This record gives sequence, structure tokens and C-alpha cells, in this order.
Amino acid sequence: MSTEANHLQRAGSPAPLGRSSPVNPRNRPQDDGQLQFHVERRANNFTGSSKNDKAIRRYAAGIDRALSLFDTALQEWADYLPFLGRLLKALQLHPPGTSDIPHKSLVAQRLSQCLNPALPAGVHQEALKVYTYIFSLIGKDGLGRDLPYYLPGLAPVLAFASLLVKPPLLSLFDTFIVELDAVDLRPALNGLLLSLLPGLEEESSEEFERTHGILERLKSAIAFQRDDEGKDVHSTSGDQYFWQCLFLVAITSKSRRQGVLAYLQRHLPRLGRATTSPELVGETTEGHLQQLSYDVEAVTSPEPGLLIRCFAAGLSDDQLLVQRGFLDLLVTHLPLDSGVLHSKVPPGDHVRLVTAAVSVVARREMSLNRRLWTWFLRPNELSEEKNGVPATMKSVDGRDRAQGRRVKYFQQYGLDVLVRSILNMLGSDTAVPAEKARPLRISLALMDQWEIGGFVVPKIFLPALRSVFRYQEAAPTSEAFDEVLRSANVFFDGVESGLIWDEISNKLLRATEMQIMEPRAFQDSLNLTFFVTRNFNLQEEEMLTRHMPLLVSSLVLKSKYLSNRSGSQPGELGAELVDQMLDLTGKLLDMIPGRAFGAQSLKALTSVKDANLNLEVDNKRFLVDMKMYYVNARENPKSDVFPIDNTTFARLMVQNIIQVITQELRLGTAAGTFLEAEISILEKLCRRTSVAHLLDVTEILSSVEHASRVFTTKTRGPVRFKTITIILSFLETLHVALSPTSWLQDHRLRPILSSIIAGLWSHLSPTSPKTNVEAVRCLWRIQSLSIDTKLVESCIAALMVESGLDIAGQSLSTESARRFATLWSHSNSGYGTHSRRSSVVPTTPKTASTTTKAGKEHVLARPLLLLLDSLEDPKGHIFTFTSGWLQSSANIQVILDLLQQMLQTKWLLQQEESGMSTQTAAVQDSPVDLDEYMYYLRTLSNIIEYTPREIWSSLLSQVNESDAHPDFVVPNDRAYPPEREQSTSTGVVTNQSRLTRICVKLLAKRSERGANDMAKLSRIKQAAVSLLQEIILRSSSLEDVDEEVESSVIAALSSSIRDADHPLQVSLMSLLSVWLRRHRSEWTRNPGTSHRRILSGDHNSQRTSSIERPDKDGPRTLPASPPSSLLDCMLGGLGSGGSQPVLHHWIRFLNFCLPYYNSVIFQILMPLVERFVETVGSVFEDLQATFQQENVQTTAAIAPVNTMVELLNGIEQILARAHDRLIEDESTQTSSKSPEQVQGFFGNMVSGVFASDGQRTRSAMANNRLTVILCFKDVVRLCLRIWSWGADSSEIPLHDPTLSGSFSHTSLRLRNRARRVLEHMFAAESLECLETLIEEWYGTRKRNKSGLPSCVVLNLLHVLDGSRPRNTIPAIFNALYSRTVPDALDPDRKSTLTSELLDTDLARFLVEYTRSLEDDAMDEIWGDCITFLKDILTNPLPHRQSLPKLLEFAALLGAKVDNTNFGENRKRRKELGDLFLRHLAATFTTTPLHFNTEYSSARTQKLPDDPLQADRSQSTPADDDVIVVLATIFQDISTILVDSDRIVAAANTISAQVIVPTIRAKSFPQNVTPIFLDLFGLLTRIPEASKGWKRDIGDAFNDPRLFCRHTHGLASSRWLPLIRQWIILDKDRMADLVSRLPSPTSAGIMFGVGASSARLEADRKAQLNLRRVATLLLAATGDSFVENIGAIQDKMADLLTATAASSPSSAIRAEIYMVLRAIILKVAPIHLSLLWPLVTKELQEAISSLYPGRNRDKYNMHCVVHACKLLDTLVLIGPEDFQMRQWLFITDTIDAVYRPQGLEPRALVDELAEDLDASAGISQSAATPAYGPSQTGGRKPLLTTEVLQSIRNEDLLDCVIRPFLRQLSINAFEGTYSMTSFDWQACHEDLLLDIFDEKSLV
Repeated sequence: MSTEANHLQRAGSPAPLGRSSPVNPRNRPQDDGQLQFHVERRANNFTGSSKNDKAIRRYAAGIDRALSLFDTALQEWADYLPFLGRLLKALQLHPPGTSDIPHKSLVAQRLSQCLNPALPAGVHQEALKVYTYIFSLIGKDGLGRDLPYYLPGLAPVLAFASLLVKPPLLSLFDTFIVELDAVDLRPALNGLLLSLLPGLEEESSEEFERTHGILERLKSAIAFQRDDEGKDVHSTSGDQYFWQCLFLVAITSKSRRQGVLAYLQRHLPRLGRATTSPELVGETTEGHLQQLSYDVEAVTSPEPGLLIRCFAAGLSDDQLLVQRGFLDLLVTHLPLDSGVLHSKVPPGDHVRLVTAAVSVVARREMSLNRRLWTWFLRPNELSEEKNGVPATMKSVDGRDRAQGRRVKYFQQYGLDVLVRSILNMLGSDTAVPAEKARPLRISLALMDQWEIGGFVVPKIFLPALRSVFRYQEAAPTSEAFDEVLRSANVFFDGVESGLIWDEISNKLLRATEMQIMEPRAFQDSLNLTFFVTRNFNLQEEEMLTRHMPLLVSSLVLKSKYLSNRSGSQPGELGAELVDQMLDLTGKLLDMIPGRAFGAQSLKALTSVKDANLNLEVDNKRFLVDMKMYYVNARENPKSDVFPIDNTTFARLMVQNIIQVITQELRLGTAAGTFLEAEISILEKLCRRTSVAHLLDVTEILSSVEHASRVFTTKTRGPVRFKTITIILSFLETLHVALSPTSWLQDHRLRPILSSIIAGLWSHLSPTSPKTNVEAVRCLWRIQSLSIDTKLVESCIAALMVESGLDIAGQSLSTESARRFATLWSHSNSGYGTHSRRSSVVPTTPKTASTTTKAGKEHVLARPLLLLLDSLEDPKGHIFTFTSGWLQSSANIQVILDLLQQMLQTKWLLQQEESGMSTQTAAVQDSPVDLDEYMYYLRTLSNIIEYTPREIWSSLLSQVNESDAHPDFVVPNDRAYPPEREQSTSTGVVTNQSRLTRICVKLLAKRSERGANDMAKLSRIKQAAVSLLQEIILRSSSLEDVDEEVESSVIAALSSSIRDADHPLQVSLMSLLSVWLRRHRSEWTRNPGTSHRRILSGDHNSQRTSSIERPDKDGPRTLPASPPSSLLDCMLGGLGSGGSQPVLHHWIRFLNFCLPYYNSVIFQILMPLVERFVETVGSVFEDLQATFQQENVQTTAAIAPVNTMVELLNGIEQILARAHDRLIEDESTQTSSKSPEQVQGFFGNMVSGVFASDGQRTRSAMANNRLTVILCFKDVVRLCLRIWSWGADSSEIPLHDPTLSGSFSHTSLRLRNRARRVLEHMFAAESLECLETLIEEWYGTRKRNKSGLPSCVVLNLLHVLDGSRPRNTIPAIFNALYSRTVPDALDPDRKSTLTSELLDTDLARFLVEYTRSLEDDAMDEIWGDCITFLKDILTNPLPHRQSLPKLLEFAALLGAKVDNTNFGENRKRRKELGDLFLRHLAATFTTTPLHFNTEYSSARTQKLPDDPLQADRSQSTPADDDVIVVLATIFQDISTILVDSDRIVAAANTISAQVIVPTIRAKSFPQNVTPIFLDLFGLLTRIPEASKGWKRDIGDAFNDPRLFCRHTHGLASSRWLPLIRQWIILDKDRMADLVSRLPSPTSAGIMFGVGASSARLEADRKAQLNLRRVATLLLAATGDSFVENIGAIQDKMADLLTATAASSPSSAIRAEIYMVLRAIILKVAPIHLSLLWPLVTKELQEAISSLYPGRNRDKYNMHCVVHACKLLDTLVLIGPEDFQMRQWLFITDTIDAVYRPQGLEPRALVDELAEDLDASAGISQSAATPAYGPSQTGGRKPLLTTEVLQSIRNEDLLDCVIRPFLRQLSINAFEGTYSMTSFDWQACHEDLLLDIFDEKSLV
């Protein structure tokens, strides 16, 4: 707003919205206690002697009798004519000299009602006759005094009057109203304008000129004011006041804008320049201001913002003609160069005007766009003819000059403000996609006019893209963002490609300048550019071949500079930004085609030195040329000159990239952040153009050789794997770029590749599996790069031999053997195969001249033979590994085939050529060839000798099963047969026993010297062990052997564990196995199969196992068990980290010993399982840390994957042995039972008969079973933990994502092994294993921790072979029965109850598991489920806690069956439907809903969002609550209960068991929850059951307790939709409620004890019914109760006659005001014409009761507050019919802010506010405002329940009412000035708070 108020001052106002409002304290003095009451100045009674005059009383009585006919005689419209005639006759009988009208307020109200639009024109004419007579009777002074009574009835008539009514109506205005004084017309000017403007809508109509003349007279009447001498003088402020009111009407009333436009077209002064000059330069603003005329000043003062808002409102109108008219006004009266816009209007208002104007292009109407372009570019009024040039002599130059002037005009006056306007729209925080896309569509439309769009688009292009980019995060849904993105794409495609890339490149490169290093701005620019590349079309030819190469070249140059700065000064810009910049360069380079680099490519350059000469100079020149190119393109868009050669930027990119790479390689930053991205860029360049002539191969390989030296330096630690991959990628890029000749002939390549292989060798260690797969891939990539086919082979062999030099007597080290095994394994598996190659190594040569690449067998042949050489020494360190590796290798056949091929090739070649020449024969007899041949034969023999029998069978195709236990006997099968015996019966010490004692002594020896002595001693011990083994095998009896052998060997084995002597451990275990076999002669000869036993079983029984058992003829148990020291030794060996390399031998030895512990298997089971679980867990944690963290070093040199697999094998064997023994014992006990015992589905029904026999036996058996089950549970948890690792690889936090191949290989292997263990355990004990998994599942969900996801258990059950649905579902049923009815099960189907699970937990899991099953699985579980449900119904009481969940289970079955063909069987569906209904009845029968206090308080708590996360310890778990379950079920009830009869039966059951008890409970409505109302809402969707739920809703709605504050929280979201559904089916509810409202009466008990209570009861009933009426209005949709509005209005008018003594009394007025607020919010204003007289009269009386000294019996403070709320709502919403009456209550003109000196307020609210302030002794300046307009969102009410609830009743007047009255007018003006819509939802919620406030009920 303008800060120049001239002589006017403003009243105090809150902070304005977007404008500067001067503060004007009130200066009017008080009248020394003489207060004039508003009502007394409008009194209906006469004063003085008039009251005593008989004629006057007779006159008043006649008018009263005539008015009474309105309430009694009016039945139809024809009755209005007699009424008006009778009233006119009564008025004509006035006494002589009397001009006052008795009962004027009622007379005006009845006349206003007679002008109802629904009545015919004849009635309107008769009413106007009465108006004419009254106006002529009371005269000008009386009409000026009583104008507030009569004008509101006349104001809306012209809008709907017929042709017969308009003339007398206009005559009434012209003759009487316009003749009034300005002081009387000024407050009502807005209402008068609203009433007369409909006459200007059609310029061709008859009443147009007359209406126009009336407005002109009205303007003149306002302009003339009386001076101190009583003369009428013209006042400037009067014209200003008229214009300001006219603008306010245009802003607030849409229907009157056409009339306002017509008046403005005739009378709006031209606000442009006073003189028009062809030159636009040199003119000043001061000159413009001097030329402003008086009319211009009248239009723009005191508030120029209203003029702007008038135009903005017109330009935003929905009607096309209104928009077109206001655009014409802009062009002709308010041009862009107007001094008003540049001097008087604030910049924000100027932007508002341009925003509204430019928004018309969204309509895509050519007529609007043409006028808009004219306004922006100035009318072409400066034709050549005005300068004396004839039109015939116009030339092209003249048109160009005119066009240039138009462009210059726009640049000077419109460009900046238009850009600011679009930028404001782009910067808005709205989340509505249409609003967010509007500026983009406007910008696209502006590009149609190049004179405008050509200057605007460059300034808003980047902000537009940034706005879309930010909206990506703020968009409420992806669909909303897609809508905005589509508009952005259309806009983007319309912009010139040169402009796009000019803006993007400038934005990117500007942040990288030395002077303005801005990391944050640079980051934003990079993010925006990435966003553009992902979401916009960049495939135009000009973009791809011209602009993108320019940007890529500049980015390469800048990245070169920034990478150098980041290397020396890391903190300035940050390596991350440079890396993102290079990433962007790579992405853009991927889009550029090869043709963008020129047809000649770069081959024209003959010398690398010439290319590198003056590189920095070329770089600077390139950047300068690039900038000049875009500058010239902007100045001359038609220019197609591209000053930069394509080959130039290609050459610069290659040279700079090569320079940066070589520099970083020499500086040792090979593992830096940038090198990998730079090499990728170079590779992409090489694929697009030939760069061989630009590469200095010598210099490049020299830098690579310098960087690769770190691989061969032993003083440093392991080289980072990323370093190797980066250098290897660089070499591959060079391989592609260079010619074959230069690549093959360079002598530096071989040492570089050898160094890389040395670096990769350390990454093949199995102790660090995270890089194994990638390292193997790199080796095969090197094989494809090398010109020497033997390079990789020779390097690996040399590395293996070199690693063995440090070990005395060994050619290889164990570590090198393990690394080669890793290389071999991954090379054959496919994980080690490079993704771009089809096999391990490529077979296609690079060129025809190169040597063909060798296959895998040639590359790995020599290292393989080095490994196999270790078999020559069975006592060596490598032999142990090699033999084990051969036994576990999956490719042993490949190794054997390779050796046979070598042998066969030599031998066959010599055989074929034996008869050719003597030279060939010499070769055949060569001893070298024979040695090599013998070497291969010996190697093959060693493999066969030390390979398991399975491998022997594979080679010879034979299977030898005679050996009982071959794996623990070394060497192979050299055991002597048992028939060879030695007789030793002399009883003396023999050489054999002596030799045994010597061996025992040697085993007890320990060395305290160096490592060499320990190795020698170890070999001596191994020899002793071998000798002992031979002795034991050859002895016919162990009597000749020393008895101390057993303890000595065990002690030696313990010692070898501490010394980590792996070969000795293997030998000692083999010896112990032979000793135990011979010493326990009672044991069978074939125990070797025990180690192959696996846990498996028959699916039909949990107590059977398929583990092989010894023959029945042999002994089942041993007479004695091994010593306890052996068990301790085995525990130590299994848990020792030093024993991990020979762990598989320990596992086999343990399996061999287990049969000897058969008698004490249950005592040793738990220690063994605990040790295994502990060891597996420790190794598993280390393995997880290896992949999740960087630089994690393992504590022991072990292969974690192999270790875990071996340990899992051991666990499996132990559990198999223990479970076999348990099954055997239980079967023995079962066979001893009496055959008369009854067994069946319900178990043994005569339990306890034989309880006395075998009590101790069963107790011991139970303990044994408990031990086994506990061990099973521990292993199940361990396997679940292993299986869950890697189940979702995307959630594993790998520190290096490039190592995903190794992680996938490792996790998949472990998960498969854990899954097989679980399958075997499920086959043995399915119920116990299942309960363990359920316990883990439930514990995870209950704790709600971020650990093991709960879905993992369900996924595991779906993949296990032994847990198919047909097995799992019955197991869950058995688990349920074990906890509810355990006697109903057979003993072998009962659970041991070792899991802490309740039946409700199992029911919950049953539902979730069934939900996760596929629909087709219902076929196999249907029978079990139906049988289970039937059994539950036979005795539901024990299952009462889980019945709700089981009900959900039955519903889930129906929903799943509905999706399958299996569910088409109507018999099955009928059976399930009957079971569901019976189950529903049983649920309520066993656990009825008792709504006591405890239950109600529990229900009032907020339910969790996910009911399954509720703790079962709560008193009412949400997921087990029957209401929650029913609310879930009834969403798909039609698929469960197909027949409508069953659906109705279920609905009636729920209504009777849930709905009715809830509503009739004492705690209603506190017991109502959101879930309950959701269930209620689902019932209302069943039309067939409407009879029941309609009754329930009616009972709840008619319950007085419903209207309380607790209900409000659920009213808007749940209660109102329920009531809406109710009234749709029962439309007579409103009429019924209205009929319940009684009329106020004074009859009945008026005195005595019961009078007060009877009145209070009547008031309460009336209040409740009125609130129900308001609730129905709010719940209805739109104008549903339009037909009831008349009845409601009549009833409201009847109730408003209540007094303090009537019944009901006036205390119900607050509820009447609530009903009126509901009508205003929900009913269209067109249906409320009859309501406004009633509302106006009632508001005047209610608010007038606040005057000091008035009697407030009829209007208490509570009623007044709600009357103020009603007024607040009306002012906020502003219905057009009320706007004509608004001036009665508030100052709705500019006087609300700029009040002239000495002007008294005439509005009721303002006058009352001043009187209340005066009575309180507060001046206007000291009265601070209590409220202000809403700063965010829509305008909200000033008076809200939240404001009132904290204020006491006696303080309402001072703290609430008085500040409200003081600020209402100012706030209304501020709301109009802000042009923001009102917040309908805020009004709705506030009304609901009042309706459901029980404290306001009497």
C-alpha cells in the first residue's frame, strides 16, 4: 500500500500481508460519559408525547395487525398481495405530521422477505410500492437515519429482477437513495455498488444507461460533503473513496466484475504517460508525476494497491470476456510505462499485476494472448505517418526500427518485472503439481513471441530446472512429480539447445574459477546437471555434436586444474566434487557419438611432440573461444558459425587426460579418487576416435612401470586391490587405443604385467576371501593382454616357488598352495570369469599375426604340477593340504585328464613317428623325455594313491567297499587282512612290545630348541606313529602291546594341538582309530559308514530317522566308553584355532569315535554342541566383519568358509548319532506298552493307568529327549543366522561394492550348507525345529529391533524341502493343541514345550504363514485346515484366547481359495462359510465383550499402527482383539461368504455382539475406538444388512452422550462418514429432527419447585436436537438438504422468539447459531436468500446486547460469543448476498484503514468497540489488537474454540469479545487486500468442536 495517506489516517491494524500500512491512532475524544447506544439511535418506539397520543397508538396497532398476517395468513404466493395491500393501507392511515414508522425493523424484514427471488414479479412490484410510500413518508432525513433497515432488502433485487420490476426499483434508487447526504451514503457505498452493478452487465439493455446515470449521481453525492457552514462542497476524498470502494467490489464479488468492467471502460482515467514521444530514453519519473491529472490521483489514492488488485482479480476471473476486457483496459489505460506502476505502486504489487496478466496464457486463447503481447510490446501507435512519411513509402528498415522500439520498450519496462513474476511462481512452496507446473507452461507460451520469450527464457531457464529438481523431494507422490516433469520436458524441448548448454556450462564453470571457489554452489550445479541428463531429452543433433563436446572438453580442462589443486590442497574444493565432475564428464561422453569428433579424426597429426606443444596455450584459447561462441550466439541467434574445429576439442581432451593420468601415476596416487574416472574417460575417447598418434607410449609405459614398482616391494604391506584394477584398466585402454605393432613390440610391457601379477598373488589368499573372485578375473584379463602366452603361467609358478624358499626342505609353502587352489576353484566355477568374456581366457587372437591364446590347462599346468609334487613327500606340510584339496576338489577329473593327456601325447607322438627317421628315434631315446614321462607317471600314481576311494572309482570305474574306515587310515589300503595273526603266548616282553614302548617314549618327547629341531622331531613322531600303526594292524592280539599306548597317544595328540603340528595330528588320529578298532573287539567290523549318516526322516512321523543302524546280529552298545581325556582332547582340537587347517580330519575322527560313546552319548552331547556352536559363531562373525569393514585382519591363517562347512558337518553327525540313540530307546519303551491302550487322533484317553510302571525309565527318557531338543534348538538358531546372511544382498553394507562377486559366492555356499542342515533336522524333529523358528520370528517382531528381519523365517520355511505347507500346517496345529488340549494328541505328536510360546503367538504365526503362501498351496492343506476348524468348534473353550486369530485364519483361507480354480467348488465354499459363521458365534460365546471400566480404559488407548508389534504382555493386544480382526476381515467379506444370506447373518452377529453392546455401554462414547468405527463403516457397505446398522447408527446418534469432546477426535474422519451413509438411505432424518424441535411457550409449570428443572430439560433436549441438525448438515454432501432449508429456517425463526422465561428458553440461541454456521458452510448461497433477513436481524440484536447497561437475560455471554462466531464466519466466507449487508456490522470500505478526521463509525461492530473501549477506560491507541490475519495458508477465523477454552466466562468480554470487535473490520480489509481464500477446513473443525463440546450444554 502506498505510504502517502494525504489528510487521511489509519486505524490500528495488525501486520499487513505484503504491504506497508501506516498506523493511525484514534484521536476522537470521548463525550464525558455521554454514550449514544446504537440501538437507541435506531429505536422503533416514539418518544415524548407521541407515546401518549391515542392516534399514534391506533396507527401502531394497525401496522401490528397487518404484520401479524405474515405469520398466519400466508400459505402461497397469492397471499402476499393482500398482505402488502393491508400493510400499505395501515401505513397510509398515519396521523398528520407523523413521519416515523412503528415497528420499522419488522416492517423492513417483512418487506425484504416479500422480495424473495422465488416470488413472482407482481409481488415484487407491490413490495416496491410499499417501499416508495415509506420513503416518501419518512423523507430524506428519516431515510438517511433508517437506511440500515430498508437498504438490505432492496440491495439484491436488481440481480434477479424482471423487466417489469427493474424500472420501479431504479426509480426508487434514483428518487430517494441517491439524494441522501454523503454522511449517510458513505458507510453503505459498497452495498449500493453491489446492488446497482448488475444493471451494467449488458450494455445493450434498457436499464444500462439509467443505472449508469444513478452511479454517476451516487459518485457525485459521495464527493460532495458539507462544510462547517452547512454548504455542500466538492471533496477530493469523495472521488477517491468511490473508486476505492469500486475496486473492493471487483475484488470480492465475482458476479459484479462484469459491471465494474463496464464502468471502468467508460470512466477509468488513462494512467499512462501524458505525452507520447517516439524516444524512450532520457525521460524521468518526476516528469511523469507532474503530469498526473486529478482523475489519476483519485484512482490511486489513498491505496494504489486496490487498483492493482482490481486488475489482478479481473485477469484471474473464470469468464473469458471479463479477462479480455481487463486486458483491453491494461493496454489502453495502464501501460507498462505508466508512472503509477513505477512510482506509486510498490514493487510487490507491480509483480502481482504482471503475474495475473501473464497467467492468462494458460487458457491458450489467442484473443487473450494477442492483447497480452500488445501490453508487453506497446501498441504500434508510432507509425511512420506521424513522422510525415506516407504509408506507401514504408520500407523494411522502417518496420525493423518499429520492431526494435517495441523490443526496447519491453526491455525497459516489462522484462525485469516479468522475470521477477515468473521467479516468484517458481520459488513458491506449493506441493500442488498444477501450481508447480504453471510457471513452466507460462514460460513455454511466452516463447511463442520471440520478442518476449527471447529475453525472459535465458533468465528463468536455470531457476525453472532448479524448481523442478527441488520438487522431486517435496512432491507428495511420484505421480505428482511426473506431471510437473512432463511440463518441464515440454518447456525444455522448446528452448534453444545453445541457450541450454550455455546456461549449464556457465553455471558449472563459474564455480570453478579461482576467484570464486564455491563448493556448495558447485555441488548444486553438479546435482542439477545430473538431474538434467537423467530426465530430459538430450538427443538433438546439435546437442550431441556441438554443445556436449564443448562442455565435456571444458570439464576435462577444469578437472585437470582442480585435481592438481585437490592433490596439493585437499581442503579447498574437496576430492568428492572433482570425482562427481569426472563422473558427469563420463556420462556426457557416453551420449556423444563418434561423428562428433570429426571425419578425419586425429590421424592428421604426425608427431606426438607437435601435439603436446603449447598445450596450456591451446587450453586457454579453447576456453576463450567457447565463451565467445555462446556470447555471439546470444547476440546473433541466426548465426551458424562454429569457430571451434571438432578435432580440436577431441585432441585437447585426449592430451589433457593422458597428462593427468601419467602425472598421477608418477606421483604415486594410483589409488586416488580421480584416476579411475579419468581412465574411464580415456577409454570412452578411445572407442570414439583414433588416438594412437597422440600417445607417447614410452612415456606412458614409463609412468605405469613407476607406479607398478610398489607391487614387487617386499617392505610394504599388501597392495590395495583397487590400485591393481585401476592400472590394469589403463593398460586395457592402451591395448585398445594403440596399434598392434606398437603394443607387441614394446619391451616394457612384460615387467609391468609381471609386477601386476605379483600384486594380485597376495589377493588370492583364502584367509581374505573378499577379493578372490575379482583377483582371478584380473589374472585372465592379463592373459588376454600379454603377447606371451606363458607369462601368467611362468609368473605364478615363480611366485609359488619363491614362497617356498623360506621353508627348509619344501619347494612350496602352504599359503602358496592355498592361493593356487583358490585360483583353480574360481577359474573353473565361473565366478572368476570376466563378465565380458565367455570363458576363463579368450580364444580369439587380437590380430592374425599374433599367437593364439592358450587355454586354461596350459596357463595353470606348470603351477598345478608344482602343487602335485608335494605328494612325493607324504610327511611334508604341503602333502596334507594337497591330499585334502584333491579329495574335496570338484575338478579332480580335469586334473587327471590333463596328466593323462600329457602322458598320452608324448607316448602317442613317439609311437606315430617311430618309423620315420633316426632323428625321431633319438628323441624317443632321450633320457630327458623319459624322466619327464616318469615324472608324470609318478605324479599320477601319487594322486591315485592319496585320493579317496570315490576318486579311484571314478578313474577305474570300480567301487571297493571292503575297507571299513579308509579316511582315517594313511596310507590308502595297506592294512593287513585280519586273517594274518601272530601268536604271542609266552608272556615275556617281545621285540614287538619293546618297539611299542620305544615308540611311546618318542611320542612323549618334546623339543625345547629351534623350529628345525621341532620339525625333525615331528617327522620322527610321524615315523613312530606309522610304526605303531603297522604293529597294531599286524598283531593278532593286543596283549603283546603296551597298555600305555592309549593314554600316551592321547597325550601326544594334546601336545600336538598346542604345537599346531598338523601332520602329526593327522597321524595320531589315524593311529587312535586303529587302536580303538582293535581294542574294542566287540564292535562291528564296519563302523565306517557312521560318518556319512545324515539327519533325514520320514515326513509322516517325527520320531523316525533314516540313519543307517548296525546289523541286528551285532552288539548295539559297547561295554565301556573311551577315557574322558579323549573327549577333552577332541574338544580342544575342535576349538583350537591352530587346528583349523586339519579340521576335516578332526571331524572324521570325532565321527569315528562317536559309536564308542554310545552309552554316554547324552552326557557328552551338550558340551560338544556348545563347542561347535561357539566356534562356528566366532568364525562367522569374523567373516562378516571381513566384508563389512575395510582392512580387517583375521586372527588365524584359516579359510573361514571351509572351516564353517566342516564344523557344520560335524554338528550334523553328532546330532544324527544322538537322535538315532534316542529313537531306539523310545521305540524300545513304546514296544513294552500294553496293547489294550487306545491310540488315535485324540491321543490316549486312558492316560495314567500304567503311570506307576516305568516311572523312572520315562523320567530318564524325558531328560534325554530334552537334552537332544535343546541342542537342536541351538543349532537351528545358528543355521538361521547363517542362512539370513546375504538373503538380501542389497541390505549388506559392503565397504566396497565392487567385491559383490566374492560376497555372493561366499554367502551362497554357506546358506546352502545351512539350509541342508536345517532340512535334515526338520526331517528328524519337525515340530521342535518349527517352534524354534516361530520363537525367533515372534521375538524379532516383538522387540522391533533392526536385526534379523521377521520375513527371513517365512522365506526359509518356503525353501526347505522338509517344511512344505502340507507338513508345516499340521505341525502348527499340533503345537497349538500341545498348549490348549495336550491330551487330545498322541505322545509322538506332542511338543516338549521348550519354547516360550503361547497359543496366541502360534495363532498369529499361523495367520502370517498362511498369508505368505501361494494361493495354489490351498489344495494340499485344505483338508487339514477344515478338519482343524471343525475340531476347534467341538470344544472352543480351551482355544478362547486364540479364537480371534483363528477366525482371521478361516477368512484368509476363503480369500486365497477365491483366487484359485480349487475354490470354484461351491460345496467347499459353502462348507467354509458355515464354519466361519459358527466360528464367529463361538468367538463371542467363549469371550463376550464386557465393557467394564477396565476394558473401556484399555480401549481408549491409541492403537499402534502395526498391531503385530504390540507386546503380548498388554491386557488387550491389538492384533488379538476381535474388533481389529473383524475390521480386517470385513474388507473382503464377499470373497469369504459368497452368499448374501451368510453375509447378512455375519453382519447381524457383529451388530448384536459388538456394535450394540458398545453403544449401550455405560462408558459410551469413551469406549469407541477408531478400529470400532472402521468396522462400523464396513458394515454400512452391506446394503442387505442396512436394517440392522441403520438402527445402530440411529441409537448412537440419538444418544445424548455422543456430543462430548471425546467424540470430536473421531467426528470428522469416522463419525461423519457413518452419518452420511445413514442419511443417504434415510432422507427423512432431517425432517424428523426438525419436527422434534418444540416452539417456545410460556404455558405449563411456570412456578414452583419443578419449573426450573422442566425448563432446563426442555433446553437440553432442544440443544441436543439442534446439534444433531447441525451434525447432519455437516455430514451431508453438498446441497442434500436444500428441500429442508425452508422448514429449518421457519423453525429457527420460531426458536429465536424464545425468552429467558419460555420453554425452551433463550439459552438455546448458541445452538441456533451453530445450525446457521453449518448451513452457511454446506449450502450454496443461491439457496439462502430467505435466510439473510433473519440472520441480519438476529446478529444486530445479539451484538447490540453488549452495549453497557443493556439487559442480557435474553442474550447471555455464551450466546453472544457464538453470535460473534457466526459473524466471523460470514465475514470470512463473504457470500455475495451478505456482502450487501456487511456494512451494517463492519466497515467494509477503505475507512477501515484510512478513516477521515472527525468521521464517526456507523457500523455496529466498530461503534460498539469504541463504546466498550470507552467504558473500560482504554483509548483506541492503547487497545492493542489480539488477532491478526493468518500468515500462512488460507484465512482462518479469529474466534476459535481453542482461543476460548482457556478463558474464564467472566473474562470473555475483556479478553476475547472486545479485541475481536476492535479488529474485525481491519482484519476483513486485510484479508481482502491479501487476496487469499479462506480455510474452509478450519471453519469446519471449529464448528465440530463447538457441536461436540458437552460443557456448553445446560
